Amino acid sequence: MSFIDLFAWIVLIVLVASTVAVLVFLAMLPGSIARRRNHPWAEAVNVAGWVTLFLGFALWPIALVWAYVDVPRAHEAHTNGGHSSEAGQP
Repeated sequence: MSFIDLFAWIVLIVLVASTVAVLVFLAMLPGSIARRRNHPWAEAVNVAGWVTLFLGFALWPIALVWAYVDVPRAHEAHTNGGHSSEAGQP
């Protein structure tokens, strides 16, 4: 093997490793965002992010948006009587 062949193999290995690292980071991103925002379904968002890794990231934007959706918690809705607590609201 010449130096050029060895260099080509090294470049190929670095490219494959960096591609795998980016794919793993993107699969983890929705779940970590959901956990950081205390999403009530953070584990489901995490699973959705990893499932899209195997589906070619076709549904990954949906999992990412789901991580950012603010869902009212059940006990907050009951304590407010189902109404918002803004001034001017009856």
